[in-house]
Amino acid sequence: MRWSLLEIERQTEIVIWQGEEAFLLRDLGAEYGARDVLEASPALRDRLSTPTWHQGLRAVDLKTARYLPPLLGQKILCAGLNYRDHILETHSETPTYPNFFIRFPDSFVGHEEALEIPPVSSAFDYEVELAAVLGRPLFGSISRDAALAAVGGYTLCNDGSFRDLQFRASQWTLGKNVPRSGALGPWVLSAHELPLGARGLQLQTWVGTECLQNGNSADLLFDVADLLIALAAVLPLGPGDVLATGTPAGVGFTRQPPRFLQDGEVCELRIEGIGSLRNPVRKVAHSK
Repeated sequence: MRWSLLEIERQTEIVIWQGEEAFLLRDLGAEYGARDVLEASPALRDRLSTPTWHQGLRAVDLKTARYLPPLLGQKILCAGLNYRDHILETHSETPTYPNFFIRFPDSFVGHEEALEIPPVSSAFDYEVELAAVLGRPLFGSISRDAALAAVGGYTLCNDGSFRDLQFRASQWTLGKNVPRSGALGPWVLSAHELPLGARGLQLQTWVGTECLQNGNSADLLFDVADLLIALAAVLPLGPGDVLATGTPAGVGFTRQPPRFLQDGEVCELRIEGIGSLRNPVRKVAHSK
């Protein structure tokens, strides 16, 4: 099952995909809601298992819709320095415990929406990341099986970073939370349709015809279960909360010379089995 958040006629709608067509969740019946898509509920999965489930329903006119980041929870938590090759390229010490930071919802845009470079910085870096979307609550001491069972699905994340702001201090908050600097989407794919823990998936960043990152989720230092266990020991996690798992090598600030995103470029992320997240880049005259 794939679901997205779309803005349609100024309303936020959950849609379910069938091939290249999207259908309103609410058209399937009042008994289905956000909880069903987040946890990929058996009732909804049974309904969608019939090849003709969408017959009689009108597909969304995607030309009049706008992709929103698939955010239905309260927390967006991100892991840093979590790929071995990225640790090497940054000349960092290998962490013995996950590094976490927080992003806010207004730092993200949806698929095909513009990422923005504000006047405050021009060191705009790309970061392809696998993101887990929780379907069930997690809190306290949990097992690996319980951690992975709580994941409802996976999506793509561009953890766009303004490096000069990020490295002004030991805390990364400023460089990670500029409005419209990151992207999520275009949809969430149910966890049961991917390998356990989304392990072994290829991740790439493309800008134009240039592949700048090419990694694999098998190379995570702390995998999805490890990260959720560490978080749940301290923080109550809820359905819809998002966990971005870190980026592989190839980021712009480690290149010689540095390679940052520029006005007019298009940044496309690809994760095997999930899809692609595409965003144009534009420079804006003032911060919003």
